[in-house]
Amino acid sequence: MGRVDEVMDRASDEGREAERRRRRRRRTALRVVGVLVAVFAVLVLVAGTYLVNLGHAFDSRSHRIEQAFPAEASRPAAADNAATNLLLLGSDSRGATTSEAGKGDASDQRSDTLIWVHIPADRKRVYLMSVLRDTWVDIPGHGKAKINAALADGGIPLAAQTLEQLFGVRLDHIALIDFEGFKAATDALGGVTVDVPVAFSARGHTFPKGRQTLDGDAALAFVRERNAFTDGDYQRVRDQQIFLKAVLGQVLSVGTLTNPVRINELVDRVSPFVSVDTTLDATAMAGLALSLNGVRAGDVRSFTLPTRGTGTSADGQSIVVADTAAIDAVGKAMREDTLGTWVAAHGTSAR
Repeated sequence: MGRVDEVMDRASDEGREAERRRRRRRRTALRVVGVLVAVFAVLVLVAGTYLVNLGHAFDSRSHRIEQAFPAEASRPAAADNAATNLLLLGSDSRGATTSEAGKGDASDQRSDTLIWVHIPADRKRVYLMSVLRDTWVDIPGHGKAKINAALADGGIPLAAQTLEQLFGVRLDHIALIDFEGFKAATDALGGVTVDVPVAFSARGHTFPKGRQTLDGDAALAFVRERNAFTDGDYQRVRDQQIFLKAVLGQVLSVGTLTNPVRINELVDRVSPFVSVDTTLDATAMAGLALSLNGVRAGDVRSFTLPTRGTGTSADGQSIVVADTAAIDAVGKAMREDTLGTWVAAHGTSAR
């Protein structure tokens, strides 16, 4: 029996030692998990603090448009889908400052850039539609005029009303960017690479045909020039589309999205040149950005609203003649969230 007892005691000791080892492993594992949880918590806290600070920087440095939209009674009904429509206005330097225009009042400010941004409900694409600034349309309460006169005649609310009534589509957000903002965005990104389709020289810069990287000054000249082209504003809006797609491509790239310093610099430098409606704050922008997290540069489609060419108004102005059939078709496609189908059907005219 003595030997049996000895064997049983040894087995019992080994069992207790094995149990002690298991407990040590569990404690070690728990400590590791605890450390990982703590590290994760710190990372979440840091990331959350960074995003909060970034949002605060945008909200505090950008300008609020006190009255961005026209009276509710004059606006189209909201579409029965989750598509988003945003109006991007690029202002020239001849009139009021960005902060003055941000109040929504009439001024001598005119818009050199009118881009309607349509984001379908499925969030798989982004469509940038340029509207030529000399397009001859009805300005509510002012009669026929070039569309860019709406900003001068009645401020941002009248510009919004003119475009909403033109397409029969309700805008969700409005953003006005001073052209200096194009320059600031370019420099904050370390330059923007574009593929110049038509060689030209303007404002002390030469743009040969082909790919090249623009700094802020060159970018400003690139997006503003129209006199160097035989078709004037038509080529200018194409160049603006090329530039905006290039900017979006660099912003959506991993190298930018994972670089807090660059993102912070971009927000810090561009915000002072931007005016947005009161609902387009940092929280709304973050939500929109998250919904577009799968979109890349190749998913951005740009095109110019078709026209019937140029002409002369009854009072002798050189104008762009509106294509009412195309306007009606585009408006219907946006209301029904089928703009992608319309763009695909129009081939090279909608790039």
